[in-house]
This record gives sequence, C-alpha cells and structure tokens, in this order.
Amino acid sequence: MNTEEFRKYGKQMIDYICDYGRTIDTRDVSPTVDPGFLRKLLPDEAPQKGEDFKRMLDDVETKIMPNMVHWNHPRFFAYFPSGNSYPSILGDMLSSAIGSIGFSWASSPAATELETIVLDWYAKALDLPCFFRSDAKGSRGGGVLQGSASECALVCMMAARARAIKELKGNHVDVHDSVYLPQLVAYASKEAHSSIEKAAKMAIVKLRALDTDSRGVFRGDTLRQAIQEDLAQGLTPCFVVATVGTTSACVFDNLVEIGQVCREVRSIWFHVDGAYAGNSFILPEMRRFKEGLEYADSFNTNPNKLLLTNFDCSAMWTKDVKLLTTALAVDPLYLQHEHSSAIDYRHYGIPLSRRFRALKLWFVFRSYGIVGLQKYIRNHIALAKRFEALVNSDDRFEVRNDVNLGLVCFRLKQQDRINQDLLARINQSGKFHMTPAMVRGKYIIRFCVTYEHATEEHIDYAWEEIKNYAEETLAAECPLEIQEQALPAQKKPPKKLTRSMSTRFSFTRSVSREIFERQNSRSQLTDGCTPIVIVDTDDILESLQRASRMNGERSSNNAYDTDSTEEASN
Repeated sequence: MNTEEFRKYGKQMIDYICDYGRTIDTRDVSPTVDPGFLRKLLPDEAPQKGEDFKRMLDDVETKIMPNMVHWNHPRFFAYFPSGNSYPSILGDMLSSAIGSIGFSWASSPAATELETIVLDWYAKALDLPCFFRSDAKGSRGGGVLQGSASECALVCMMAARARAIKELKGNHVDVHDSVYLPQLVAYASKEAHSSIEKAAKMAIVKLRALDTDSRGVFRGDTLRQAIQEDLAQGLTPCFVVATVGTTSACVFDNLVEIGQVCREVRSIWFHVDGAYAGNSFILPEMRRFKEGLEYADSFNTNPNKLLLTNFDCSAMWTKDVKLLTTALAVDPLYLQHEHSSAIDYRHYGIPLSRRFRALKLWFVFRSYGIVGLQKYIRNHIALAKRFEALVNSDDRFEVRNDVNLGLVCFRLKQQDRINQDLLARINQSGKFHMTPAMVRGKYIIRFCVTYEHATEEHIDYAWEEIKNYAEETLAAECPLEIQEQALPAQKKPPKKLTRSMSTRFSFTRSVSREIFERQNSRSQLTDGCTPIVIVDTDDILESLQRASRMNGERSSNNAYDTDSTEEASN
C-alpha cells in the first residue's frame, strides 16, 4: 500500500468508524455464538497475494462486527466503561503512524517529556498529594503510563519486594534474594481485583485476602490484626493494597485507617488501586473518598475506563521513583546515553518497548478540558442515581450497593437462581449486556453507565425492558396452569431457561460442594471478569443421581456406547 492508497483507504476507514459510531445502536450489543465460530468463516491459510481493501472491509462488517461485544454501545451496561473518544482515537492513530519505541529519553525525547508533563497535569487535576508529581518542589516521585492496572500492581509489588528483601539481607549481600521470599506477606481485601492475586503469584509473595465490613469496606483493624499475627510468626509484611471503587460494587476502602496501620510497619509499601473510581477525583465533590491517600506509596487509575481514553492506558504514580527503578532497572551498554539526568521509562515497568500513550491522553485533556471531563463524569453519576431511584420504586427489586459513581448493583428480592435466570434472559436477547457479582452474600446484577453520550432515555428504556424480563422470569417459575390463566389467550407462557442457557448468559458455573472444596486453583479474589462459581449441592446431586440411573438402565440393557454427561456436568 503506497501513500496515495493509504490516503484513499484511510479516509474510507475514518468514514467506516464514524458510521459505526453513528449507527451502533442498530446492532446487537453482544453475539450468541459459540467458541470456534470464526474458524468456519475464514480460510485455513493466509492469502498468497494481497487482497483488495474493500474486500477486507466487507469481511470486517460481515464476519467480525456481528460477533463483537460492542463496549461503546448505548445499551452496554457491563463491567466498567471502556474509555473511548474521537480525540483519543486520533491521538492513537498519530502514535501508530510515528511508530516510536520510547524506552528512553534518547530514543524519543518528546515522547518521554510529554508523558512526564501530562502525568503532572493529571495529578493536579485529581488533586493528588504533591509528592506524586515530578514538578513539585522537593518531590522524589513521579508518574508513568502502564498498559493496565494489572501491570501497575505487579511493578509496585516487585518494588516493595525488593525494598523488603534489601532490609532483610542487610550486609549479607552474597545471599540470593529467593531465600527471603517465604518470609514476605502481602495483604488485600477479598473485594480487591484479581490482578492483585496474579501479581502475588508472579512475584512469589504470599497474599492474605482479608474480610471486609458489612458494607464491603476494607478497614484498618482487620489489617492490623493480620499484620500482628504474621509479625508474631516472624514473617515480614511488605505490601498492602486498598481499593477505591471495587469491581463488584464500587466500594471505597477506608484509606485513612489502612494508611495509618501501614505507617506503623517500616517494611510495608501501601498501594492504592483506583482503576475506575480514581478518575472521579477530578470532581471536588468526590475527593472525600481519597482522604488517606497521603499515606500511599503508589496510586493508579485508568483513563481508559472513566476518562474517555481508549485502551491501553493506565496511569501510575509513585512517591519515590528511585525505589521503583532500583527494583526494575537493567542497563546494558547499547541502551545507555549521555543524558543521565533524563527519565528513561524503561526502568519504570516490565517491557523495554513502550508505545507513545501520552499523545492520546494529551489530545483528550486538550479537547475536553477539565470542565468537559467533569461534565461527562457527573452525567454518569446522575444517570446511575436515576436508575437507582427506578429500582427502588419497584417493591420487587432492591439495590445492594452505595451508588456513588456510575454503578448500580440490583436484584430481584428472590433466590439467587431466579436472579441468574433474569440476567440470562437480559443477555440472551442481545439487546443489552450486563454482568453479575456477589455482593454481601447475594447474587446481583451490575448495571454500569458506560456510554459516552448516555441520556435519561437510555436509562429509562433499559429499566422498562428489565422489568419485562423480570416478569417473564417470575412467570416461568409459576405452574403452567396459573400462567395460562394470567396471560391473554394469544400470548404463550414464557419458557423456563435450560440450565446450560442460564449458566452461560448469567456468567455462572455450578459445582457441587465436594468439587468446590477440592479445587486447589480457585481464586481468593473475584472481580466480575470470570464466571461466578455457585455451590449448588442439591441440583448437582440430583443431576448426578439422574445420570447414574440412566447409566444403570443402559448397562442393564447391554448398551455399551459412550454415555452423554452433559446433563450431569451442567
């Protein structure tokens, strides 16, 4: 493809992107395909000769787009927002065109310096403590753009590990670091993101998942007790994670209490994960939730969630950059340069190669301004409060979280199984997409405002449809004769969902208690990104007994063909 062809096809792609955004509400939010569907639609091998761009774009429209989950759809209410905007896309396009690999100042001076400046802008916009800024007088801190909050947690844990081991080693420099690994302990609440558990696995640090209070808040007393227990056993607490805006219910941990406990133990690195809700500190009225951040050693938030910046882009600040770079730096001769006072971001994270992410964030700040970004977030909060009011106006439903941002956790006042079926009906329709969580011991449906241009009409329409699906779900639970009496003659009674359909579209997986307790790999932390495991002893046992009876009947009839275990496994 030459320059003129790129100009031609580039304009076509821009038109396609604009049309996609303009007509996205005509598409289903999510597909209902099964794994392996795309292999059946595409050739077994790459073409020998280049193909026409129009044909490629046609295949995108007919084979890819119908089978995508459209995260920027007006009726996508799952997970947290997937930040996106035209200024961000344009910045990403330019970054891709420039193609710089900004691992050091020397490799791309403007990319390095823009990242530093934009992160200082960002820190000021969020009113972060001054020690996180590189331009603050006397500061040893600074920011960096990582790919995700998972990377932020991992590199901070590695820095904490390195600091703790250095203290433990003292003058024993010949002893390998791995000798001290069994001594290290990290702490998080059971509501922390599962990436914390993954980081602990990768860093080979023991993680203790601690209980929260009745509102899901991680508190100081719980942490203090756990730390005292470990100190009494000769262990070394090295890392604590608090969350502002948990994934399941957008709960804000008590940073003041946790921070004060961390301050008492010299070896602890205190990290605050604000991947979604940390961005809300751009609003003065939300800053009460960041009280205690002055105790933190590091903090991260994702503009690619709530700040209209497309993935990947996660902002992280540290109080002492040297502690981070000491843990991660390697300095081969070919990467060294004469500007030793300049920042080399390769020492701030896992990869050597780094994208020019600051460009799209710079475009977003300049296009919207602080006022525009505040307006956008306030709209999400107002719409979430509207949905909360609608749920509370219907006696059949309840809200299970404190609605402070864009997330509402709601459910029917029924068994978890019925709420699973309700979510399954909602998602199976393809008209909406929502996800579940377990909040204070109950299965709930997460309704998160995500669409950039969301309005009251979008919320009201969603609520009316949710009520319709709820009526279908409840009616399907009634005996058939009662359904037929209650419904108009021309309307068929709603069918009860099969077990496999219910588990698939409600993001659940039922297992027996025996199997659940045998699982060595089950996660300590759940975050709504993986299926919820339901310990469903009675139903599972019934299925297994039914399968056993069927197998017995087949055996007595000398039927030796392979039995189907689908019913039992479901």
